[in-house]
This record gives sequence, C-alpha cells and structure tokens, in this order.
Amino acid sequence: MAAEPVSHGAGSRSRAAGLSIASNSALILLKIVAGAVTGSVAIVTEAIHSGIDLIASIVAYFSVRQAETPADSSHRYGHEKFENVAAGVEGMLILVGSGVIVYTAVNHLVEGTEIESIGFGIAVVAFATAVNLVVSQYLYRRARETDSAALAGDAAHLRTDAYTSLGVLVGLGLVQLTGETWIDPVVALLIAVAIVYTGLRVVAGSWRVLVDEALPEDETAAIREAIESFGARGVAGYHELRTRRAGPRRYVDVHIQFRSGTTLEDAHAIAHELQDTIRGSLRGADVLIHLEPEDRVRPGEEIGARADDAL
Repeated sequence: MAAEPVSHGAGSRSRAAGLSIASNSALILLKIVAGAVTGSVAIVTEAIHSGIDLIASIVAYFSVRQAETPADSSHRYGHEKFENVAAGVEGMLILVGSGVIVYTAVNHLVEGTEIESIGFGIAVVAFATAVNLVVSQYLYRRARETDSAALAGDAAHLRTDAYTSLGVLVGLGLVQLTGETWIDPVVALLIAVAIVYTGLRVVAGSWRVLVDEALPEDETAAIREAIESFGARGVAGYHELRTRRAGPRRYVDVHIQFRSGTTLEDAHAIAHELQDTIRGSLRGADVLIHLEPEDRVRPGEEIGARADDAL
C-alpha cells in the first residue's frame, strides 16, 4: 500500500526561478557596460559568470515547471528527478564558466590590460553583489521550504557570483590604490577556483540523487523510530527498508510484519497510520508498506529485540 502523493510548493518554485532569470538578465547588461567602460577583465569575467547563471536559471525554471507536472502513464513516479538532472546541468555550466574565465584571465596576464573609470566599475560590482546576495538568499529559503534541488543549484550559482563579485571589488580597489593592473586578472583566476569548487559540489549532489543514494542517516533513523513506536499497536518487526529521493520527494519502501491474530483490516488501518507518521517526519514522503504475517520476522528484527539491543 502506498501513500497518496503530496505537493511540495507547486508554483512557488517556478516563481522563484523566474525572479532569478529577471535579476540575472539585468545584471548581465549592467556588467557588460561596466566591463566595456573600464576594460577590467575581472568585470568581464563577472559578466560571463552571470551569463552562465542566466542559462542555469532558465534550466532551473523549466525543470521545476516539469517537476511540478503530476505523474502520468509514462512517468508513474512523477517528474521530480527533472530537478536533479537540472542541478547536474547547472553544476557543469559552472565548471564551463570557470574554464572561460581562466582562458580570459591568462590571456590578459600575457598581453597586459588597461583599466579606466575604476570608480564606475566598483559601483556596478557593488550593486551586483548586493542584488545577488538578496536573490540567492531568497532562492535558498525557497529551496529549503520546497526541497528543490534545482532552486538550490540556482542559489549556489548566485551566491558564488556574489562572493566572486566581492573578490572583484577587492581587486579593483587594489588596482586603484597601487596602479598595478596585473592584480585584475589574478583576481579573476582566484574567482575561477571558487567557481570550480561550487560546480563540483552541485554536480556531486545531483549525482547522489540520480543514482538513488539512500536518505541521510538522521532521516533513516526517524523512519526506524516511527516504525518501532508502533510495536504496541501490533507491529512485530520490519525489514527490507529502502529509501531514495527524487527532487523534493522522499520514497520509503518497507516490509512490516504484524502479530498473529491481527486482522487484515486492522493491519491495513495501522499501516495507514504508520504511513502518516513517517510522512509527518519526512515532509510528505511517498511510503510503500508491504504487509506480512508474524512468521516472516527474521531473527534479530523483532521490534522487541531491537528495543532490548538499544538498552
């Protein structure tokens, strides 16, 4: 028996992704203008980074729209994994962006660069930093509330962009103080290193979900605690506990053994209550319980035996 599917902030994820698209579009234009006026390679790399952020935001937007689509005959488990695929794509885009930044920075180190109107560049980058911090914080909050991998990846993009913008501010400030223009491309190279770290982290997180890695230990412990709390309700034991995740949804499969004399009707009702308990602990998990008689309990898997071992 499986629990009824639940919504995870349908619609709100799309709106959050749409905000990211709008902010990135505006910042790209502003940074391109600032890069052209100042000649700063660091600001140009920031514009490139924001361009990749825009692509990632578009990917996130369409992925969450698809993930919010109800299950159909071709996707009986729903479309939530579209978010994890999108997060992987976003992570790879981050890595591509870092490669472009390295190429541009090394080229300017070799050929040299001239920077003008530094004050204007500093003002633009400071404004972009503030915008990205505000929008990324909003996306992180929405990602936590809806368990959205795509929004979390998009937020990671913008947060990295904000931190690298701070680096650009420091670099431009040093150039203004010292007159040494080589500092500008060196800062861009340091930015690329930070971007690589973020990209690898986002890609690794998406892969873990796509290969059906089990839920974290604290969530698995919450499931076990919920099952064992039903020992007094006729649950004799359990095994074959399997967990995974797709987008914001958790999936739990488990075999539950009921004590001899428990009617099918009672076992079914108790299983429904257990499903509700697990879903309450895991924000609406999809729980599938296979009902079994007491003689299917394996040695050491009795609810009483588990309680005794814990003492």
